[in-house]
Amino acid sequence: MQKEVGWLLKEKYHNKATKNFYNDMKRLEAGEPLDYVVGFTEFLGCKIDLSKRPLIPRPETEFWAEKAIEEIKKNKQKNIKCLDIFSGSGCIGIAVLKNLLPARRSLGEGGCDFADVDKKALRQIKINCRINNINKKRYKIIQSDIFSNIKGKYNYIFTNPPYISLKNKNKIQKSVLKYEPKQALFGGKDGLFYIRRFLKEAKNHLNRGGRIYMEFDSSQKKAIEKLFKKFRCSNFKFHEDQYGKWRYVVIK
Repeated sequence: MQKEVGWLLKEKYHNKATKNFYNDMKRLEAGEPLDYVVGFTEFLGCKIDLSKRPLIPRPETEFWAEKAIEEIKKNKQKNIKCLDIFSGSGCIGIAVLKNLLPARRSLGEGGCDFADVDKKALRQIKINCRINNINKKRYKIIQSDIFSNIKGKYNYIFTNPPYISLKNKNKIQKSVLKYEPKQALFGGKDGLFYIRRFLKEAKNHLNRGGRIYMEFDSSQKKAIEKLFKKFRCSNFKFHEDQYGKWRYVVIK
């Protein structure tokens, strides 16, 4: 708690202990996540505002998003187009846009679309694009129930869908259950409800030679392999996160 209080005082109050600072200390003591109390977090060099209470970006997501950006930098295609679906705060797509500037020919005249079903998330993405100085011409924000309003095809699709099993609800930290959006956490009884729907349609929205980066829980690896067989997807590779756990899959 002492470390969190120090961070709060430095980042939000510039080392001046005001009345509001002591009110925020009470929020921390009640179990509210530090990132919500501070009001933002960092993600691959981007400031991610959390005022609309989206899912707090995790280090595991930051790990694979950085890998994806490194991969895009190697791509010599022009006009690369990306999709960040189940966007939440928009952290993945914003990191892509901010780290791959057109001047470096990484995205050319392309950009990134953001898709989420939650209107609050869409407002959050708009805020985060603005505070990170993302040119409006480089992105589009779409309200969509997975692919329901997605019309085009993309070179890269990034997704961190809700994948926690309701069976494992009791294993989740109390602060996460109390404060973070449940619709961004839980994926049905087995955690695969949204992953099934996503995988069923995803390749219809992927350009030839494109790639999908999808996050999942390490316990779901075998079940996802079965889904790949069901949907006749044979070109994929699972990867571990920085903690040595199966965390994301790249689909070609």
